[in-house]
Amino acid sequence: MSIVSILMVLGLSAIANGFPDGAPVDACVKPRPNQPYHGQARPQPLSTSPYQLIASSDRYQPGSQITVRIQGGDFKGFFVQARDAQTNQWIGSWAQTPNTNVHSECSAVTHADPRDKQQATLVWKAPLNARPGTVYFTGTVLKDYSTFWSDMISQIGQ
Repeated sequence: MSIVSILMVLGLSAIANGFPDGAPVDACVKPRPNQPYHGQARPQPLSTSPYQLIASSDRYQPGSQITVRIQGGDFKGFFVQARDAQTNQWIGSWAQTPNTNVHSECSAVTHADPRDKQQATLVWKAPLNARPGTVYFTGTVLKDYSTFWSDMISQIGQ
């Protein structure tokens, strides 16, 4: 097997596995923010999503925490960002929880392993110096490399 063939196999393997350690931080600022760049694959219609982002609240006080759950069936990965509801700016930070990577540069959290997940529980922390406010959570859930739903918006759980 030639070196070119080996490199092609390795490259295709990387493409097939996507981002096993989660979305890179530049997912925050690409022309299609919060969406993966997976070749020709594009997001599925939101109306067909089996997944939900469920937040324990949308209101915060300085230093308070909000739990965000991803649920709805098996999925490979996610990228979720916190945004201030008034300004649409990134806000707060995420607790490092098992199998997550945090991108503090843009108040985002992503998966940290390529295994199937049945749900994910994430913990967002409001800034200590913030005034009371309202937050929403938005992002992408990937069923697999080419099947994903983007621009999902959190709902408040019961």
